Amino acid sequence: MALSRDDLLRAAADFLGRRPNATQDEIAAAVGVSRATLHRHFAGRPALMAALEELAVAEMRDVLEDARLQEDSAIDALRRLVTACEPVSPYLALLYSQSQELDFDSTLDAWQEIDTAITDLFLRGQRDGDFRPELPAAWLTEALYGLIGGTAWSVRAGRAAARDFNRLILDLLLNGATPR
Repeated sequence: MALSRDDLLRAAADFLGRRPNATQDEIAAAVGVSRATLHRHFAGRPALMAALEELAVAEMRDVLEDARLQEDSAIDALRRLVTACEPVSPYLALLYSQSQELDFDSTLDAWQEIDTAITDLFLRGQRDGDFRPELPAAWLTEALYGLIGGTAWSVRAGRAAARDFNRLILDLLLNGATPR
């Protein structure tokens, strides 16, 4: 059965999540296609990474819709956001670790709408007293991405259980690392 472009992309993303520095030959072998087939879809690693970013952006737009960030308290919306991010967390981990291979300017443009929605959630939470006001909301957005990517990596590496994904992120983000 021939893989569609999206299936090929998802399989490559899954493999790169485990082996982020893999060569095109290794990626092709891991997903079960020839290097020529991989190259027909993605003419080199930069094209593959750009396609992965496009997929992540599209999926994050769906995540934002599912999370309904304007509903309920900012904390409840954040909980829904983290839950909705779990399926795309491998992409976020991969893109976070491979950001040096992406065109920084186009990356910023692609993520602007998503970053703004999440930053607005943190701003609303700060206004409502749910989140600390002295922490920049844009930094909280980046911290969230880092926690999602880091937790996905930890789950993949066997350092954390997949069932703890949400709890680990939310506990650290909402309560910090010091004892209660």
